[in-house]
Amino acid sequence: MFNLFKKKSEKEKLQELYSKKLKEAYTLSHTNRTDSDRLMAEAEEIAKKIESMT
Repeated sequence: MFNLFKKKSEKEKLQELYSKKLKEAYTLSHTNRTDSDRLMAEAEEIAKKIESMT
């Protein structure tokens, strides 16, 4: 209940963005492989940022 107004940390924001990119890449992999690969590359860059934060 009290976490309702708690701001997300930078790491939490990056993790959400990472999972969103992975989901988009998966759905695009069925129709457009080039865009899917681009999104996977972006997700990997985000993963590297997350790793560097810990």
